[in-house]
Amino acid sequence: MYGAQIAFRDYNPVDGFFWSPWVGLDHFVAFVTSFQFERLVANTLTINTVGLLVAFPVPIILALIVNQLPSERFKRMTQTILYAPSFISVVVIVGMIHLLFSPSSGMVNHAISLLGGEPIFFMGTPEWFRPLYIGSDIWQNAGFSMIIYLAALTAIDPSLHEAARMDGANRFQRIRHIDIPGILPVITILFILAVGNIFNLGFEKVYLMQTDLNLPTSEVINTYVYKTGLQNAQFSYSAAIGLFNSVLNLLLLLTFNWVAKKANQSSLW
Repeated sequence: MYGAQIAFRDYNPVDGFFWSPWVGLDHFVAFVTSFQFERLVANTLTINTVGLLVAFPVPIILALIVNQLPSERFKRMTQTILYAPSFISVVVIVGMIHLLFSPSSGMVNHAISLLGGEPIFFMGTPEWFRPLYIGSDIWQNAGFSMIIYLAALTAIDPSLHEAARMDGANRFQRIRHIDIPGILPVITILFILAVGNIFNLGFEKVYLMQTDLNLPTSEVINTYVYKTGLQNAQFSYSAAIGLFNSVLNLLLLLTFNWVAKKANQSSLW
């Protein structure tokens, strides 16, 4: 927090942290009233909200499916295949996206051409940035998140499943009435943490996927902070934007944690 004070100062390296002129909330007001504000917040919220709604259930579904596999050997092999992409570097992932969706040599556009369609410049079309980002994020991270839910499923008492079988419950009924309630506390905690991070978007991947043509949908708060602070040397202004972003995340985290407590669900504290 030592350096956060430059968000309230007109920082310059000569005067340093403590002696730079104090300007109060001027940088925050400048950001909120800037023409970039609505676009940055909308892009960040849209990608994260859609990503949360689409991607959050995927590892839960995968964990429930893998947990039902009868063969332990096949189960371990499936787990390895599913979480292996999480160990691939973000740079490599983005390189794969560029190769697969290239308008001239990409496999996807070759398939479109074979089906009689016109090649699409995916990386240069603003409307395609969000589906590509969210889809690749699910492929890369869903398998690793699945491990958390599988660990929670192993903590469920096996005698509950045995009793359900004796009562004639089928596999789907046991998933609905035993497995899902058993991992609900873990789901709640991870959902609260995800909501508390909704204004943060992976900087590296967004920045690497950005092109001049898809900026209308790919420019988010984190990339704007980087460009403003490091490329344009507006240190105080970028620090104010980053602090503003962090405070919003904290408020969301506190709000959803309070809602979870009121609903008698698991909470962070």
